[in-house]
Amino acid sequence: MKIYYYHTRPILPALKEWEEHRHPGHILYGLTHFPRHGIQCVIHPYKKCSSRFYLMFYTLWSVLKCKESYDVLYGTSYRGLELIIFLRALGLYQKPIAIWHHQAIPQSKNKIKNWISKLFYKGIDSMFFFSRELIKDSLVSKKVPKNKLHLIHWGADLDFYDRLLQEEPTGEMNFISTGKEKRDLKTLLKAFSELNSQIDIYTPLSNGDTYYERVLNEYKDCKNISIHLVRGVIPYELALKVRSAKVVVIPCIDLSYTVGLTTLVEALALGIPIICTNNPKYEMNIEKEGAGFLVEYEDVIDWKRAITYLEEHPEKSKQMGLQGRRLAEQTYNLENYTSELVIVLKQLMKRK
Repeated sequence: MKIYYYHTRPILPALKEWEEHRHPGHILYGLTHFPRHGIQCVIHPYKKCSSRFYLMFYTLWSVLKCKESYDVLYGTSYRGLELIIFLRALGLYQKPIAIWHHQAIPQSKNKIKNWISKLFYKGIDSMFFFSRELIKDSLVSKKVPKNKLHLIHWGADLDFYDRLLQEEPTGEMNFISTGKEKRDLKTLLKAFSELNSQIDIYTPLSNGDTYYERVLNEYKDCKNISIHLVRGVIPYELALKVRSAKVVVIPCIDLSYTVGLTTLVEALALGIPIICTNNPKYEMNIEKEGAGFLVEYEDVIDWKRAITYLEEHPEKSKQMGLQGRRLAEQTYNLENYTSELVIVLKQLMKRK
């Protein structure tokens, strides 16, 4: 079987880094492990585009001019694939399309928008979701049948992190936050400013429509808060920092999707306990699984309670880390989720 592999990021440099053990494979959504399942990939030629419309037309042109034969078009996102998907909906593109859908299928009060959206989703043969809750929310839209929606237990590249664990730690940190997407740094930093616990924050000044500069400046003089500005995508370098920490914290602003999941599965793989905003869209419940604590949204007192407990109970903290690692080994890992993807992709090939 052969698939056309589409990603919104440069793939070949990341693939080369993965081969050198400097890039976690799970961020490539199965690409590294597809050959183990008899799946070859035609890799989409990435190009940085100045606008969404330019990206869509460039992608359309790239897909239609592809001379290599393939069975299924597989995308890590539908961003950029919109025109191909509409062609599929209209019967003008013949290959099955399977994509990752990172949020629930939206609804609109505008009837025309809903009609266009329903036509769009007709052009997608299979969609992969990170949790049952996202599938449940998507079905409310009534734009897609249930058999098109598939739960995938997305998780970390354990081989990558096992190699990382063999390296010498770069110092030692207590609490660490490395996420950049929709992070509630305001609540997190207020909680730490009222404690003596040490935290290292690795973040850009902004990400998308979220701006952190003001809140970071507000707490830059706190002695127990170390702020490190991050530029670009540097998963290996940040993973080295996380590997040296005792606790990973994930404060979230937007709870409508699985924001923070990449940070969470990394902590599970490294066997580090987690404190996370209670996000109902996650597939796993880290508190019930014994891998950490969930704290309520924008609740400074709840954050302080969890921080203090782990600070004062190092043995319990260690047990939580070990339980998180077991969870990663059992379910949330790259090999497992690639196998789940392959089942769906091969079914699409048979139906085409």
